Amino acid sequence: MQNKKDTSPIIVSSHDVHLDSDYVKWIHDIKERFRNTQIKAAIKVNSEQLLFNWQLGRDLVMRKAEEKWGSGIVEQLSLDLKNEFPDVKGFSTTNLWYMKKWYTFYAGDDAEKLQRLIGEIETQILTIRPRVEQIGKNVSEEKLQRLIGEFPFPDFFAYVPWGHHIDIISKCESIEEALFYICQTIEEGWSRSTLQNCIKSGLYGRTGTAITNFSEKLPAVQGKLAQEITKDTYDLSFITLPPDYDETALEAALEQNITRFLLELGTGFAFIGRQKEIVVSGKTRKIDMLFYHIRLKCYVVVELKAVSFEPEFAGKLNFYVNAVNDLIRTQDENPTIGLLICKDKDQTEVQWAFQGIQTPMGVASYDNVKLEEIKKQLPTEKEIQQRIELAEEEFNLSRKIREDSNRC
Repeated sequence: MQNKKDTSPIIVSSHDVHLDSDYVKWIHDIKERFRNTQIKAAIKVNSEQLLFNWQLGRDLVMRKAEEKWGSGIVEQLSLDLKNEFPDVKGFSTTNLWYMKKWYTFYAGDDAEKLQRLIGEIETQILTIRPRVEQIGKNVSEEKLQRLIGEFPFPDFFAYVPWGHHIDIISKCESIEEALFYICQTIEEGWSRSTLQNCIKSGLYGRTGTAITNFSEKLPAVQGKLAQEITKDTYDLSFITLPPDYDETALEAALEQNITRFLLELGTGFAFIGRQKEIVVSGKTRKIDMLFYHIRLKCYVVVELKAVSFEPEFAGKLNFYVNAVNDLIRTQDENPTIGLLICKDKDQTEVQWAFQGIQTPMGVASYDNVKLEEIKKQLPTEKEIQQRIELAEEEFNLSRKIREDSNRC
């Protein structure tokens, strides 16, 4: 009688395994390939779902659904879709309204202007696309930018989750602001809570608005990027400072919270050190904080002031920028830029102080107001209730007086 072939798996005991560096490298590669496969699959699913949402929003707009079938058509559509696909989330009435709002937010704007803005964003994303494409380059290969009606679905929308899109169209006031947060989400890999916090803090309004001379002192491309990475006001509410703090206390607090400070500075900043020593003509000088910007490929000298801007601050910053250029910068790196962050500033004083200075620099302010401090200025729940009760008493008393007066 012929024995059946044994198909059970072969189990090798651990003493028969000889691990070496080649195996470690191999298993690392396998893990990375699988992670990338998972992310690609997630992006593909997200892109197809977003395309569906865009099409459905388009249909509600282009078909003039409410005019054709009545004001309750969205609720009816929600019921029909949930009845057909009971296990699928995302067909609530609220979500369908968001789909319509999403399409209308972009397609309802000037088409020519919007196409230009989207083209600029796509060009900008090319600078980060190598990193993105490592985990999802099949998205662009599938040519997601298809014409939907008369308006194209931007392919880079696929890199942003639906929940992020909802927050963006619900809280942004313009197309420019919305596209700014989409691009930032892609570059930074923001979670939804991070996006919400950045919108709440008004990041869009603070970014790229610092007073600088970058456009005059740097090549066009570098000057534009340098301007984009600076803010008019930096939110330093994440640090705690004593009432009579000085620059040393400000520097120390930022160094202790350097990760949060780097997030506030923005993409591409790497921290070199605090009180960085440089020797000029035998004298030791110390830079408050020195950074390196990866995309700009240059050093960034940051000087901190716990007081309002004074014209002489520009001269000191100019000195440090020149020193870094001569003592630290290499030939293949771009010119160093300087950033002065003060408690407050006057635009005219800053502009006059910049006249005659050849080094690229900018001046910004900072805000250290904490939510807790704002809350202290607001009445407590008990105080509000007391005021309501007092108002009711006054109203009742006034009404009683009027009624007594009418009887007389």
